[in-house]
Amino acid sequence: MDEHVDDDRDGHRGDGWDVREAGPADAPHRVMMLPGGMCSAVWYEDVMAEPALASSGVGLTAVTQPGFGGTTPPEDLTMDNYARLIAGFAAERGCDVLVGHSLGANVVLETAAAGLFSGPLVLLSPTFSRRDEAKFLTVMDHLGQVPGLGALAWAGMMKSMPTAMKHSLPPARAEALSADVGTTDPAFARHVVRRYYEYLDRYGSLVDRLCATGLPTWVVRGDHDEIGLQPAEREALEACPQVTMVTVPDAGHLVLVEQPAAVAEVILSAVASL
Repeated sequence: MDEHVDDDRDGHRGDGWDVREAGPADAPHRVMMLPGGMCSAVWYEDVMAEPALASSGVGLTAVTQPGFGGTTPPEDLTMDNYARLIAGFAAERGCDVLVGHSLGANVVLETAAAGLFSGPLVLLSPTFSRRDEAKFLTVMDHLGQVPGLGALAWAGMMKSMPTAMKHSLPPARAEALSADVGTTDPAFARHVVRRYYEYLDRYGSLVDRLCATGLPTWVVRGDHDEIGLQPAEREALEACPQVTMVTVPDAGHLVLVEQPAAVAEVILSAVASL
């Protein structure tokens, strides 16, 4: 992977990291935010613009995971390697709070579980087990393993995703965000999703792995989140003294763009815990 880090505060798309920053350069605390799969850092623009967060004096760094949004992927697409990459970047930027959405939330979880980060975590609609994941993605993972058909299926899905997603996005942002999803290479997407399911299968459930970190964690889900949460998983999370469960009204899986003010408040709570 190209190790260049772009310092343009408006972001950069291309080789290296795609970064968007806000807040004072010398802020006493800095939050690093990871978008979900097939998404770039632009998905955090609404959260970063929320008045409560924008005026807080907290430094904000939204980072596209390498390989998504037209950026250069690493050779190693495992969740373990993404955790190492993100931990290294967070250390370089002096980030002491990690926020992740969807696949990004799972990378944040693994970064902490591997002992690579020791600050507060905000997990926006993470997946704790294969059973929780969206059925269409599980189907696509199975198809992706069929020689010939897999490549065609993923190419077709990535081409249709921008149109399919528009109806579930806030009208003011639908065009930009749906177009962003279409910038990820289908072949990369197919392989990284395979590595992701291998990760889920390795642990069965990630709840115990999260609880064992002992880190202050906010698990945030929309009240009609499309990602599941098994009853036993919820009970175990609620029994973790350092985990705070947050249900956001009028939100689904895309809580960060559906209810950015609520997400901003949770981030401020995580910063306050420092």
